[in-house]
Amino acid sequence: MTNANIDFPGEAQAISADLVDLRRRLHRIPELGNDLPNTQAMVLEALAGLPLEITTGESLSSIAAVLRGGLPGPTVLLRGDMDGLPVIEDTGLDFASTNGNMHACGHDLHTAGLVGAARLLAAHRDQLRGTVVFMFQPGEEGPGGALPMLEEGLLDVAGTPVDAAFGLHVQARLNTPGTFETRGNTMLASSNQLFVTFHGVAGHGSTPSTAIDPIAPLLEFGQALQTMITRRFSVFDPVVATVTNLRGGEATNTIPAEAFLGATVRTLSKENTERFGRLATDLANSIAAGHGCTAEVEWVNKYPPTVNDPACAQLALRTIERTFGAARAQNMSDPGMGSEDFSYVLERVPGAYLFYYITPADLDPATAATNHSPQARFDDGFLSDGAAALAALAWDYAAEATAG
Repeated sequence: MTNANIDFPGEAQAISADLVDLRRRLHRIPELGNDLPNTQAMVLEALAGLPLEITTGESLSSIAAVLRGGLPGPTVLLRGDMDGLPVIEDTGLDFASTNGNMHACGHDLHTAGLVGAARLLAAHRDQLRGTVVFMFQPGEEGPGGALPMLEEGLLDVAGTPVDAAFGLHVQARLNTPGTFETRGNTMLASSNQLFVTFHGVAGHGSTPSTAIDPIAPLLEFGQALQTMITRRFSVFDPVVATVTNLRGGEATNTIPAEAFLGATVRTLSKENTERFGRLATDLANSIAAGHGCTAEVEWVNKYPPTVNDPACAQLALRTIERTFGAARAQNMSDPGMGSEDFSYVLERVPGAYLFYYITPADLDPATAATNHSPQARFDDGFLSDGAAALAALAWDYAAEATAG
């Protein structure tokens, strides 16, 4: 029995006011990183009374809630991240945050939507095949909450192995509101950080020959890095490196002893992630040597690429089409260069990650402020459909896994 036999959107609409209220209360109190005590307490309150087995994190403010269905079947994980960003909100909303942080990436909607999915599936517990694990995760924006949850036993919390995992991320712009989008294989890039410090010898700006200037190799390296990408990496397995931080001396007439460069680097494959770190290190050392300096390189792998299981991605598109109509299910043509720590879950179990576009009606999706902007706005009138989509994904996976 697929979700065609259940009106998840209609049932979600019936609890929409509760979900919107929860989302807006969460929006007022965004918390950062892995320590979200107020957010965790609000979610636990919203889950109270449901037939869930709840485990909270030991080292972080996570929640894993297990719903056991009345019929045998697989174990499906649904994920919602809960943390905000250190962004001062500038939306003018009457429920805007005033604590100096902001839910500028829509994680308040993810959290409320996952609560909604738990309510929807709990209402059909007797007919539910298998088990659903609801993953309420802190720290997606940093330092990363998925990996600590996995290390604390998330995939074993139900007592049965997780067979598939699904996650949903709202988007503030770019596509028709109400549209869901996903793709098989690589969907999002890895996130990595490159830090290079060039060490020279300080001196006076009027007599540079008496110093060893670290600024010169720093500037050369920044340009050479882009050339390295175009000459050493295939355009069909792209790499994006963006220098975001430069730091040298303080005084204009002084040559500093060291100069620093920081960059974010996105790759679509593990092979390129590992290779980029090696090549960038060799490049920095060679340029530094040419200027009589030394280079200190730190290459940090933050999140791996987000790779969808092709079969799960196709199931997700079928589910969205069946639940909401064909116009709202789109196959994503190319991977995005953003990153997501749900990738750690998808490294361990098959699953799919989806985008959900919910630009407010008074904004143009082509020009609306993007996620992470102080002006980012999301239409929480679409929140109930997000909850319905998550519930339908778990339901349909279990139905197809046990069919025949």
